[in-house]
Amino acid sequence: MKWRAYPSDVLPLWVAEMDVMPAEPVTAALRSALDHGDIGYPSGAREYAEALAGFARRRWGWDGVDVDTAQIVPDVMLGIVEVLKLVTGPGDTVVVNTPVYPPFFAFTEHADRRVAGARLRPDGRIDVESLETAFAAAHAASTTPAFLLANPHNPTGAVHTVDELTAVASLAREYGVRVIADEIHAPLVLPGATFTPYLSINGAQDAFVVTSASKAWNLPGVKAALALAGPAAVDDLRRMPEEVSHGPSHFGVLAHTVAYTDGGPWLDALLGGLTANRELVERLVAEHLPKAGFTPPDGTYLAWLDCRPLGFDSGDDATPGAVADLAGPAKAFLDQTRVALSSGHAFGPGGGGHVRVNFATSQAILTEAFTRMSGVRP
Repeated sequence: MKWRAYPSDVLPLWVAEMDVMPAEPVTAALRSALDHGDIGYPSGAREYAEALAGFARRRWGWDGVDVDTAQIVPDVMLGIVEVLKLVTGPGDTVVVNTPVYPPFFAFTEHADRRVAGARLRPDGRIDVESLETAFAAAHAASTTPAFLLANPHNPTGAVHTVDELTAVASLAREYGVRVIADEIHAPLVLPGATFTPYLSINGAQDAFVVTSASKAWNLPGVKAALALAGPAAVDDLRRMPEEVSHGPSHFGVLAHTVAYTDGGPWLDALLGGLTANRELVERLVAEHLPKAGFTPPDGTYLAWLDCRPLGFDSGDDATPGAVADLAGPAKAFLDQTRVALSSGHAFGPGGGGHVRVNFATSQAILTEAFTRMSGVRP
């Protein structure tokens, strides 16, 4: 999709998919399954959860994945929707930090819940006062409000600190808000930051996490994800309908399991490349778009550029849209320079006048893209 959505003269740096070959252990496992005709209904949900538990112990020093209660779900967003169905009702408020991943709006609204935004700080991090205001309003308007937390955050790349997550948990307890953390980018934390699983935070006992190996090992085409619950949320998660587990594919379960168990060396090499590319993006922005605002991300492979200093309107009255919808600077970059980026307005309030750049590609493509982008005009 990344390379076919636009004409061949366009450099696509939009959708969150990496230009890397998959990890050899993953391809070997899939190839073996094909060779043995193993293309039936999925199996191995427990092994998938055990693989995630082992990865969490090795990488984060966290032994909190409860293999016995983890639930397999089709992918992260559908898993979030299914968890929302367990703990909220139609019309209840779901708070999100804006700007944020566009499907947080679309999937939540499609599930007949109401989205309310809490603006991030100008530096792209959680604004505790804004979040408390949103939680208080959600508590007053809903039977059971919820909060979707992107950790690390998409699109700013902020990796939330222990203090930030503790503040979230404290506010959630105070206002009766159920927290669902999307930790799909968790393995993609770059030097200078440390990932903290939300369920490891004191006070997060009634929260949920939905995650997968999809982003870190570039597996969007083989879907499978896991939903985890804190100790006080286990009974809620056990009410997940059995038919939800029918969604993941056998190849997805197999690929994600192998990624967590045997994909460590590949991930380390990837993180080295992403770190170098993050440094390159910082230099390219300074050289070709010196007026643009840019804070190097703590994690992910996404750069969030503020193009308002280039003369573009903030567009904060725009309605959040699909990732492929273009407006403002993203449309100008595509039309004038033939570089496809994600449009900031799609990420909700605070996103207007911004673009999201996927820097998980070759340094030659990045250099060419920013060289072209230097010619943009409002």
